[in-house]
Amino acid sequence: MRTSLNVPDEVLAAFDETWQAEGLDSRSRAIREAMREYVESHAELEAAEGEVMAVLAFDYEHDDVIHDLHSVQHEFGEVITATSHVHRGEWCMETAFCEGPAEEVRQLVYRLRDFDAVARVKVMVLGADRP
Repeated sequence: MRTSLNVPDEVLAAFDETWQAEGLDSRSRAIREAMREYVESHAELEAAEGEVMAVLAFDYEHDDVIHDLHSVQHEFGEVITATSHVHRGEWCMETAFCEGPAEEVRQLVYRLRDFDAVARVKVMVLGADRP
């Protein structure tokens, strides 16, 4: 299936440089691999059940979203046990340490990803089956 995407020039250039350095055959193959990784990551988050512990790491443009992020953090205060925050110019990086029902942690991740000024949200989940 053919499709088209709108991608900023600098992102496409960095992507091309990366897949070529890895020795992949084509941009199409690299995109398929990236899509598989994205789907696998999503499936892992969706499969989490019961009580979990999680670390969420995200970066964002401070002035564009800080008040909204504070509201979300207060809304999910029962699952966020601690946060850590660092500044880098106009950008910030934050980690949220979470413990609670998988569904609530999942909803927190989706809320964070919904903000345009949040660039990335990385998630590491430990399920209740871990000692």
